[in-house]
Parts: sequence; C-alpha cells; structure tokens
Amino acid sequence: MTLTEEIRVADAAGVRQGWRGWAALAVLMLPVLLVSVDNTVLSFALPEIARDLTPTSAQQLWIIDVYPLVLAGLLVTMGSLGDRFGRRRLLMIGATGFAGISAVAAFAPSAELLIAARAAMGFFGAMLMPSTMSLLRSIFTDRDQRRLAIAVWASMFSAGSALGPIVGGLLLEHFAWGSVFLLAVPVLIPLLVLAPILVPESRDPKPGRIDPVSIALSMATMVPIVYAIKEFAVHGPGILPVVLVVAGLAFGLIFVRRQLRSDAPMLDMRLFRTGAFTGALLVNLLSVVALVGFLYFVTQHLQLIVGLSPLQAGLALVPGLVLMIVSGLTVVPISRRVSPRVVVPVALSLSVAAYLIIAMSTDVAALGTLIAAFGLLGLGIGAAETVSNELILATAPPAKAGAASAVSETAYELGAVLGTAVLGGILTALYRSGIVLPDGVPAETAAAARETLGGAVTAADGLPAGLGERVLEAAASAFDSGVGVTSIIGAVLVVCAAVIAATTLKGTRTAHVEH
Repeated sequence: MTLTEEIRVADAAGVRQGWRGWAALAVLMLPVLLVSVDNTVLSFALPEIARDLTPTSAQQLWIIDVYPLVLAGLLVTMGSLGDRFGRRRLLMIGATGFAGISAVAAFAPSAELLIAARAAMGFFGAMLMPSTMSLLRSIFTDRDQRRLAIAVWASMFSAGSALGPIVGGLLLEHFAWGSVFLLAVPVLIPLLVLAPILVPESRDPKPGRIDPVSIALSMATMVPIVYAIKEFAVHGPGILPVVLVVAGLAFGLIFVRRQLRSDAPMLDMRLFRTGAFTGALLVNLLSVVALVGFLYFVTQHLQLIVGLSPLQAGLALVPGLVLMIVSGLTVVPISRRVSPRVVVPVALSLSVAAYLIIAMSTDVAALGTLIAAFGLLGLGIGAAETVSNELILATAPPAKAGAASAVSETAYELGAVLGTAVLGGILTALYRSGIVLPDGVPAETAAAARETLGGAVTAADGLPAGLGERVLEAAASAFDSGVGVTSIIGAVLVVCAAVIAATTLKGTRTAHVEH
C-alpha cells in the first residue's frame, strides 16, 4: 500500500472519541504545558542566572541551547523507539527522568553543572514531545476531531508561554532562579498517575528492527550542524564551523541513503515527498526561529534596560501570548474553507510587520512599542503553527505518527536553537562591536561589560553612581542598535516562511488534504 493510500484508509476509518478521548487529551497537554512554560521561564530567569553563576557569553547561550541541541539529536530516534516499544511507555519514562533532572538543575551550583543538567533534561525531553503528538494521531482518528485536538495542542504551547512569565515572575520575585526548574515536579506527577488510566498505548503494528547505525547517523547529522551554528554565532567565521557542517551533511546523506534502501526504515523518507508535509515543517522551523529570537532580546530589554521586574516583564508580554492562543483557535474554522497557501502567508505577514515595527522604531525602549510588536508576532505565529502542525500529522499514516511527530519536533527544536544561536549570536556580536564605554572604567569591569548586557548591568552596580549610569547608557545604546539589525534579519526569515507556505502548500486544505 502506498503512503497516500495508508492515509486515506486511516482517515476513512476514523472513529469519533467520547469523553475518555478528551480526558486523555487533557493529560497529554501536561508535558506540552511544561515544555512551553520552561522555555519562557528560562528566558526570564536568565538575568538572575547571569548574576548568580556569572556565566560567560558562550555559557549563557549554552544554558539555553544545550537542551534543544540534545533534543534535536535524539527526537527522530525517540520517535521511532516510541513507534516500536509503545508511545505511552516512552512518555512515562521521559516524564520520570525529566522531573528528576529538573530538581537537580534547580540546585546547580555552577554554570557548568547547570549546562550538564539541561543536557540530561534534553535526553528525557526527547521522549516527551513526539509521544504527545503521535498519541493524539492514534487517539483522534476522526479528522474533524483531530483538527480541534491539534489546535488545542498548539494553543497549549501558547498558553504555557503566557502562563510561564506570570508563574515564573512570581517565583523569581520571592525565590531563587532554581525554583523555575522545580515546576516540572508538580506538573508531571499527575501525568504519571493518570496516563496509564486514560491514555491508550499505541505503537506501529509492523515495526522495523532497531537499527543502531541509523540512530548513530541521525545524531551525527544533527549535533555537528547545530554545534556549527552555535560556534559561528559566538565566535564568527572559522574553519571549525565549516568542518562541522560538512561532516553533518555527509552523515545526513549516508542516513538518507540508508533509509531509502531499508525495507523497514527508522524514518520513512516517503513522508518528504508530500509538499504539504515538507512545507509545513519549514514553516514551523522558521516561525520558531522568529519567536525565540524575539523573546531572546525582548526579555533582556524589559528587565535590564527598561528596569521591569521579572513579573512585570512577564505581564507585559501576556497580551501578545493571549493573542497567539486566540489566533490558533480562531484559524481552525477559517482553514476549513481557505487553503493554507493563503491562510499561512497572510498570518505570517503580521509577524513580519512586528519585526519591522521594532526595526524602524525611533524608541525601541518604549514599552507600548514592544507590547504592540509582540502582539502582532503572536497573532501571526499562533495561526501559522496551528495550520502547519495539523498538516504534518494529517499527511502521515497513523503507524508512522511517532516518526512524523519526531521530525516535526526536530524542526521545532532546531528552530529554537537557531533563534537563540543565530539571532542571539548576531545580537551579541553587534553589542560587543558597538559598545563604547566611558573613560575611567577599570579593565576587568570593562571586559565584563563588553561580554553581555547582563554583565554590563552587574558591572555598573559596582561603579560610582555617575560612571555606572554612563556604562548603562552605553550598554543600552549598543544593545538597541543591535536589536534594530537583528529585527531586519528576523523579518526576512518570516518572509521566507511565507513564500514557502504559498508555494508548497498549494492545493491543500486542513479539512481535506489532497494527494
């Protein structure tokens, strides 16, 4: 049976779920909520972590990026293992490990140990996200119900982002930064209790054999490429990033050839022959780059330049995050009647406008400007990701739901890495080259101020009042100048996503995917 026939047979045989299916959805939303809350909370906790652990600029990026880096290397493997051994089983193992390691991260005494804990969280986190999306595909076989379930799934990401700044802000107002990692424990305990009761186990009825060579090749493909991006962003052009990219692409080519020759591949490459699947993946990747890159600079700007507390900074972003949720749910009935090749580019045009507002603003520090820009960004990305996520699952047969979900999550996590490493790295480089410190700043203090914006704020606290204020003004000016250039780059990336959607999603609707 061809891939197209598998999809059509599965959708034709769809059975509508009752209360139990929707209760299972509620349980599966717990890890989704956790991951999205953690992403936002960490961005807001970063200034506190910088003050406490005094990481270098490279370590500061690693604290954020090592988690999605490990995920990017393991998601395809974990998705395939879930197809074989059971998606619910893998979800339970991942939830247990993630909760335990999160508690360890909360009390990390150094930047190095925090980075190690974040890497371990990435290992177990790789078991969580593909399992939730693939279980939705197996539970909701009716297309209309699945469309709504995917909208809820996507909206929960946004809801977690909206809740994260508030909960995280409250925690950071009263407790140390480690408290944000402890959120995993109360969220995942209900999952461990209720999932065996409400969530049915599912797996590929005809799984292929475990292929250690393919597992190693998938990791050897993703890790060098992502590491090369980080190296380029932090240290600039050099021989190491080039070597790493070439090595990653070489291993990727070997991986693809191996999958095409295998009778039971770890990753069914036929999925990529569907334009809607590949296009939706690229839209997700570029959208996440834009979102994470925006959050990277706006969270630092609000706290370190505007002077808001973590809670106040979180509340300032809530309107945009609420708009992201609303647009994700509102686009569902629209997408039944209008092709994604129209819906997604129109939505993303709002996100382009958001970046252009920042780039052309004469007063980046204006709180109203940031709130309005993030609102537009949220409207666009919320709608685009809901449609693209539904298309990814709709164009994959149920037996391969884990692998398809893993590819989707790989694109998401790679986008998170790129958002921080590329946009964040460019911003850091522009900050370093643009900051002009006043005379009289001690050499050691000046070096810290040139490293990061957080370092400049900390350095200014130890200087005489007048000199400290001039250091803060110089740092703010350099940071905002970098934000303007970075925003132009972000706008270009979103335009690329819109063009991809308009050309690859041709002739499809989320109500009925044509093959």
